[in-house]
Amino acid sequence: MKRLAVFAAACAIAVPAYAQTVATVNGQAITQAKLDQFVALLVSQGAPDTPELRTQVKQEMVNRLVAVQAAEKAGIDKQPAVTQEIELARQGILVRALMADYLKKNPVTDAKIQAEYDNIKKEQAGKQEYKLRHILVKEQKQAEDLTAAIKSKKTTFDAAAKKDSLDPGSGKNGGDLGWGPASNYVPEFAEAVEGLKKGEMTTKPVKTQFGWHIIQVEDSREVKFPDLKEVKPQIEEMLHQQQLAEFQQGLIKNATIK
Repeated sequence: MKRLAVFAAACAIAVPAYAQTVATVNGQAITQAKLDQFVALLVSQGAPDTPELRTQVKQEMVNRLVAVQAAEKAGIDKQPAVTQEIELARQGILVRALMADYLKKNPVTDAKIQAEYDNIKKEQAGKQEYKLRHILVKEQKQAEDLTAAIKSKKTTFDAAAKKDSLDPGSGKNGGDLGWGPASNYVPEFAEAVEGLKKGEMTTKPVKTQFGWHIIQVEDSREVKFPDLKEVKPQIEEMLHQQQLAEFQQGLIKNATIK
């Protein structure tokens, strides 16, 4: 009898952790392995692995299983709309996992990031940005009259902008638009800016979809390209997206599609 008890105890100890049951719901087991997997997922998303978290996860798994059992008993899992949604969710999970696996096996190296940074920096070399003011009005005649008044010093650009500009953002600040490349603006506005030198103002109003503009270039300078450390995350993400697009195109190309 004693030997039998020892044998039974040894068997109990030998049961692997993955087979241990942490709870049962209407006879259906929730294993330690499933709980550990759920916790691992939350930890990978930044949650700390604590006894409190494990208690919460266990209760959540019980709550979910109760609801799932009720849904299956009611036949909801067999409804066409539900099966369709389940399949779409399954596909989405698999696609995300596939892409994550591909990036893990094909990481973007620092050398690739540096090369892309150098290419972008080269493309931006020599480009200008401008410190601008503008006055926006509705009618051409008003814009011409204001231009003449500013040139004859009957008023200042600052005063005219505060009094007459329809741009609520810059008007109250004397028309100040701050620093930026000409490409920030609509084509007609950008073309006018690029034709002005430092300190110059448009001699004729510029028409855009917003109305008539009087534009002044207060200053200009070559665009300062940010250091690599400032833009490294954005470049890395851009390269990730390029890699994934090429990977997906390769999958489609090699698939038999009729």
